[in-house]
Amino acid sequence: MSRNSKVGGTKRRVLDVVGFTAIIVLFLLYMVPFILVLLNSFKQKRDIIKNPFSLITEKGYTLANYTKAFEKMEFIKAFGNSLFITGLSTLLVIIFASMVAYYFTRAKNTFSRVFFALMAASMIIPFQAIMIPLVSIYGSGLHLLNHRLTLIFMHTGFALSMSVFIYQGFIKSGIPISLEEAAYLDGCTNVQTFFKVVFPLLKPTTATLVILNVLAFWNDYLLPSLVLGKKNLYTLPLSTYSFYGTYSSDYGVIMAALVLTVAPILVLYLFLQKEIIDGVVAGAVKS
Repeated sequence: MSRNSKVGGTKRRVLDVVGFTAIIVLFLLYMVPFILVLLNSFKQKRDIIKNPFSLITEKGYTLANYTKAFEKMEFIKAFGNSLFITGLSTLLVIIFASMVAYYFTRAKNTFSRVFFALMAASMIIPFQAIMIPLVSIYGSGLHLLNHRLTLIFMHTGFALSMSVFIYQGFIKSGIPISLEEAAYLDGCTNVQTFFKVVFPLLKPTTATLVILNVLAFWNDYLLPSLVLGKKNLYTLPLSTYSFYGTYSSDYGVIMAALVLTVAPILVLYLFLQKEIIDGVVAGAVKS
């Protein structure tokens, strides 16, 4: 009996070591691109072209790339545009998606079922399929391009379906209707019940959707490039395009600009990582 236990214990330890090693290898594979970008952002162009993987440089490391990138991409203005567009779009998605999901979950009628099915089905439509008609209508038809509010409107519309779908699943399985009934007995209206009872309980899912939508909006290049044609409206991803020349590119400055672009998102993720994990677990485990 003890011999079998010993063999089983040895196999378990071997499997744990193999699994841990596989996780480390996968982590390193995922981190290699980011490490290369960060490393080369401190090198001069000649050293990057000669050997982008080397830790040793002929002319040493420098912070000049970050100074040039900060000035050329007009970081403060681009950061303000990205922050305004991303922040307002995310706020609108969270408010509207949570309210719509709550209605779809609690309203037991044909209207709610049909529209929830249509909203869920809309997620399978790729953006590229409607890209040209969308820009044509809002551009030559309505003359609404080159406005940040237009981009916010589009971001909100495209992100609502997935957010409603995630909220609906959590409300249906994670929030007992008895809490809402108790609130009604205390004299709360539907709006008060939602914002005072239901919405606070959606915190883990809200944190998850915040980081997912912020990542999508902040890093988006295609849609802003179609809507925002003026340089003073550029977001951070759009502003990095100014470093690419027709005949040559300063790779060190480009790498520094990329680091400046992704740094705010990494900081946000570090602050919300606990809530993100809780939201994923809450959505996977049915109460």
